[in-house]
Amino acid sequence: MRPVAILGVGMTKFGRSDLTLAGLMSEASVAALRDAKLGNRSVDAVVVANMGAARVNRQTAIASALVDRLNLFPAAAETVENGPASGASAVKVGVQAIAAGMADVVLVTGVERMRAVNNLEATDFVASLSHPEAEYVYGVTLPSLAGMFARLYMSRYGLTRRHLALVSIKNHNNAMRNPYAHIHQAITMEGILDAPEARVNNPPIAEPLHLYDCCPVSDGAASLVLASLDVAQQLNRPAVTIAGIGQATDTHAVQERSDPTELSAVRLAADQAFERAGLGPKEIDVAELHDAFTILEIAESEAAGFFPRGEGHLALEQGVTSLGGTLPINPSGGLKGRGHPVGATGVAQMVELTWQLRGEAGTRQVPDARNGFACNFGGFGNNVVATVLRSERRENA
Repeated sequence: MRPVAILGVGMTKFGRSDLTLAGLMSEASVAALRDAKLGNRSVDAVVVANMGAARVNRQTAIASALVDRLNLFPAAAETVENGPASGASAVKVGVQAIAAGMADVVLVTGVERMRAVNNLEATDFVASLSHPEAEYVYGVTLPSLAGMFARLYMSRYGLTRRHLALVSIKNHNNAMRNPYAHIHQAITMEGILDAPEARVNNPPIAEPLHLYDCCPVSDGAASLVLASLDVAQQLNRPAVTIAGIGQATDTHAVQERSDPTELSAVRLAADQAFERAGLGPKEIDVAELHDAFTILEIAESEAAGFFPRGEGHLALEQGVTSLGGTLPINPSGGLKGRGHPVGATGVAQMVELTWQLRGEAGTRQVPDARNGFACNFGGFGNNVVATVLRSERRENA
């Protein structure tokens, strides 16, 4: 199979947007195409990641709409829906097309305009990914599943709410350095946990998770231009390659798992991605993990193999995962700080890693980053895509 490179990246600012769904897609896509500097080369295919446009925005066939809006005819077009893992799944579709020789250049864009509805409707639309008979019909939401997961994890491994707060504080601080992030608000342990007014500032959502343990509801889009490595070399672009992708599933209903605290799909997807990349967890310099809830950053960091089971919170406490640590996690601010427009998240993770591996991340830059890892977590861990990125430019320098 042919190696696949990332030639261009682009994003909108995440948060509340006045742009339409098409406007968000277009802004991110145009930024990525400009960054790619394709010259006379055409885009062979467009893949759009999205979960809720049909329900929330009353729009379908959005990949075809993007081709039309950007005048990319006669590019092939398709929309990919895989819940919160839609973004990385769309990237995988683009990678497969290029690796198989069916396309040379593919535009992948993830988009969501979630704030077109109120927070309750947005929560319900995301909850529709849960098991329809065993979970959704009983009022299960993603925060409720995360709260139960957090309670089990804390009981088994000795985590406290202070560890969860450390994730939030770290990722908010990182987001302050990211101009595309939804939340630009520094927080402190005192403000969200210790002070008498902390319960007002940080009310419970699904105990033990409170407001600052949960990602915001965001609008936004992110885009990648993928190409075969030979095209990247012909264009003399500083290439970041997709070194390996893995994907795995677990039971749809969380209660059917033999151990509800084990994120087996994360472990299996990460193992596949590392094997295909010819790398291991210790060779990763920077990671973007799917912290829709603070507990997930800790649990995913263990399941992906970065830390032993039950010790991710200790690495966090020791500063290992901070910007100045040996394995910075979520320098973008993660879903917690950067935001979580569901279909855009997996693409946004790879945009951030591309900037990091090119050395273009500004004040949040991880020094000498050569290899990056992303985990895009679908459902409540029932469909996970893991991706390893490598900087070819730095390896060949």
